[in-house]
Amino acid sequence: MRQKKKIQPFAYDLEQEDLNRERRRAKELRDTQWWKRRLSKGICYYCRRLTPPKELTMDHIVPISRGGRSTKGNVVPCCKECNNAKKQLLPIEWEAYLKKFTHPAL
Repeated sequence: MRQKKKIQPFAYDLEQEDLNRERRRAKELRDTQWWKRRLSKGICYYCRRLTPPKELTMDHIVPISRGGRSTKGNVVPCCKECNNAKKQLLPIEWEAYLKKFTHPAL
């Protein structure tokens, strides 16, 4: 009988060079007009609360440590509370936290 491979909590073994490259790309994205327009809306991507633009942070939907990249499709503005709560989780892994902000259909 074949044994199944044990799934590791973090799917990617990233080298420090890879992490540094993605952090550099994130820094470059923060300096773009695209990112500044996203911040100017003042809305947290996860909880949808209005937040002063200067208090929004950049969050990787798929964290770099989980194989995510610093691309426009993977970074969103979010409040510090959500960013700290999410840590290195995928949105599906912290669904309970997000449910606090959803309203049941009328």
